Amino acid sequence: MTAIPDNDNNLEGPMIFIIIGKAYEQDGDEGIDIHVMLRAPDDDTAVREALNALAEEGFLEADLDQIGTLTDIPDEEPHASAYQGALTGEVAIIKFG
Repeated sequence: MTAIPDNDNNLEGPMIFIIIGKAYEQDGDEGIDIHVMLRAPDDDTAVREALNALAEEGFLEADLDQIGTLTDIPDEEPHASAYQGALTGEVAIIKFG
């Protein structure tokens, strides 16, 4: 079951974030579209952990365009597996292109 925070940020379960953006492996390249899924207590922590995970994967820079929480479990891959990994504490990076 996913949790929806109330106005006081009290949760009944984990908050799974999805962050959408573009990551760059080298200066001047076009970048790769990415989705990052992870479990975090708030959006600031989610962004910080996403940037750390991208750096560990060798990305020099990232433009993070959107952040939100998932209210339903994704049905399709690769997001379904990434969601399950996020529930266990992993930071899942989905690369497109």
